[in-house]
Amino acid sequence: MARVRQDRAVSTRETILRAAAQVFDECGYSGAGINSILERAGTTAGALYFHFKSKEGLARAVVLEQAADLAFPEGEAGLQQLLDSTMYLAAELQSNVLLRAGVKLAVEQGESGLREFAVYEYWVDQFAAELRTAREMGQLLPEVDEGQFARVLVASFTGTQVMSKISTGHADLPEQIALMWRYLLRAIATPQALGELVIVREGAGGAKEADRTAAADEAAESAESA
Repeated sequence: MARVRQDRAVSTRETILRAAAQVFDECGYSGAGINSILERAGTTAGALYFHFKSKEGLARAVVLEQAADLAFPEGEAGLQQLLDSTMYLAAELQSNVLLRAGVKLAVEQGESGLREFAVYEYWVDQFAAELRTAREMGQLLPEVDEGQFARVLVASFTGTQVMSKISTGHADLPEQIALMWRYLLRAIATPQALGELVIVREGAGGAKEADRTAAADEAAESAESA
């Protein structure tokens, strides 16, 4: 019986969390009312406050658990994995409400007063780990600091997704992240790595489109003109 109650409590918390993500995504922190969240979740105020002490606590949970549904693609390690992961995140922001709401709340913390930076450190750590692998594979230029560039990448991705959200509702986000990489890669990758990397994004109808990096384009043009 205790296990049944525990499972029910976990299920209720999950239902409330996802209902809150939907409302925060649609209305922002200030516009999201507890009653709207309760109605969306189909539960009681007592159940909500049992799991989350306040609206701020609920928003914090959405921010910190934004990556709960993610299943990153497994492919070639190093810079290619980093490219694939960020392109995957770009696509997920178009459809994954928990991720989108968590990112939205993390960006708009002045509105909620959360002052929660741990989620940014989480992404910095994830990206830095892959950059260290890239270093071991000889893909990075000597002057690149993995930790510093990881922070630059998080900031660049965050700013790009904010602009995409405002301009197209994230419709062009994969394209914009691909564009971001075509410039950033030149600052960190060796010429050999640049010639091998491929930026894969979803095109119309979900079809995969592969873009070679600028260095690969230039190599092909040089070969044709030789």
